[in-house]
Amino acid sequence: MTALITQSNYIPWKGYFDNIALADVFVIYDDMQYTKRDWRNRNRVKTAGGVKWLSIPVEVKGKYFQKINETKVSDAQWNEKHWSALQNHYRAAPLFADHKDWVETLYRDCTTPWLTEINRHFIEAIMQKLGIDTQVKDSREFLLEGDKTEKLVGVCEQLQATGYITGPAAKNYMDETPFTERGIDIIYADYSQYPTYEQIHPPFEHGVTIWDVLFHCSLDDLAYLKEAA
Repeated sequence: MTALITQSNYIPWKGYFDNIALADVFVIYDDMQYTKRDWRNRNRVKTAGGVKWLSIPVEVKGKYFQKINETKVSDAQWNEKHWSALQNHYRAAPLFADHKDWVETLYRDCTTPWLTEINRHFIEAIMQKLGIDTQVKDSREFLLEGDKTEKLVGVCEQLQATGYITGPAAKNYMDETPFTERGIDIIYADYSQYPTYEQIHPPFEHGVTIWDVLFHCSLDDLAYLKEAA
């Protein structure tokens, strides 16, 4: 069994879903501290004026240790504003009309005030659309003990996972020893071979929300998602 244990992101990029597709179990690790100017409450979209951020406004309590799953939105109309922005930026995309009703419903139905629930709402809906059947769990279902690495190893052990999936940047800082001592292989994702596609607002940019992929690329051709293909 392979496990992906990572924080939730708002409408993540394709690599995030590739990692989910690689895993047998995806643990949303939102017991971690909420970090400003990160991917938890925002992602990037392509616009006629270049790459821009689409951000969910949230309440932040100064220096207080605030977990992602304790973070609430500060503007109840954020979903309507984001849907309006997506229409403005992507209405000319070749497959926008194919997904319009579905995406609009996702936004209008997303009325929870909790950031972690918002992210899971979109992630699971997009997984289903992409045909990714990885099991999703919440980190609150597990006993979390020790430092950051020990907690990750502990979740893997509770899942009886033999593989742990993480991003390629983790090679620069991850202590592999606690994993290898317990017989858990570390699988580093590879984002180097993604193909390009024609975006309506060039030049091409890989690091944008999955909406960009869905609005431009057919679901019959999942080459842009290596593990789901």
